[in-house]
Amino acid sequence: MPAKILLIRFSSIGDIILCSPIIRAVKQQLGAEVHFLTKRSFADVLRHNPHIDQLHLLHENFNELIGTLQSEGFTKVIDLHKNLRSKRVIRALGVPSVSFDKINIEKWLCVNLKINRLPDKHIVDRYFEGLTELGLTNDAKGLELFLGPNVESRYSTLATAYNLPKPYVSIAIGATYFTKRVPNDILIDIISQCPLPCVLIGGPAEKEDGILIAQKSKAINVVGAVSLLESALIIQHSRLLLSPDTGMMHFGAALGTPIISFWGNTIPGFGMYPYMDETDYKIVENKDLSCRPCSKLGHDSCPKGHFKCMKDINISEVIEHIRHFIEK
Repeated sequence: MPAKILLIRFSSIGDIILCSPIIRAVKQQLGAEVHFLTKRSFADVLRHNPHIDQLHLLHENFNELIGTLQSEGFTKVIDLHKNLRSKRVIRALGVPSVSFDKINIEKWLCVNLKINRLPDKHIVDRYFEGLTELGLTNDAKGLELFLGPNVESRYSTLATAYNLPKPYVSIAIGATYFTKRVPNDILIDIISQCPLPCVLIGGPAEKEDGILIAQKSKAINVVGAVSLLESALIIQHSRLLLSPDTGMMHFGAALGTPIISFWGNTIPGFGMYPYMDETDYKIVENKDLSCRPCSKLGHDSCPKGHFKCMKDINISEVIEHIRHFIEK
């Protein structure tokens, strides 16, 4: 019988997308029956992945979930989250497990003491390093995001409903933490100089910002008006994506859309930059600040009060990058 393997990654959107090369490798190289455990709110990101045989969704009753997982008879667990909750699942299942190095010490040194001992490796490559005992190899095919036929067929409807131009630049305006977000006035300035029309995407939490930016820049605004996967569809059909260090950036990498990514309190050195060919993305960051990185995740406000990591973005550099990708 083939191995029956449970992969665990509870959150968040971008981190789940970064697991896709591992999911593909486990299915194609090991021929295993692949199960994936994540939070219910992120199910759509994985629902149409053909390499996953069954999704298990974390909900309010954790004990009930444990009971369901115990009945499956897994032969191994691949822990791609490595937190207390995933360790609890592993203990309950009582089967061998493998994980990866989260480099928490190196991140702490970089954030708190500004001592950079971070490995020069993307987190996807660190995933594979942690799973060497399984005999997995990186097929170098990159990230994957499967939208499903119902979503893929909706583009013409969306294009008509929101009068989407062709071609256009998509701009992700949201992020989980304030210190990862590009300020509205910076985005308005970029949009005003962009040689192509711009389409704003984001979730309900950014709806008011989308309205404000659109009013002052004449960008097309679909923030909070389309689903998560419809936002991905808009990214897929755009010439270029502008995004901070957030899930939409990884959507772009998975869909093969060129990316300009903006880095505020975090740094690419943490290993979460776009996982794609180096010619297909550009990094925009302020390297002259001694306070960066100030967190491995983010803050609700700038700890120093100036937010220069985002406010001092070189807009001319951004426009130059935009022109590069448009003319490419």
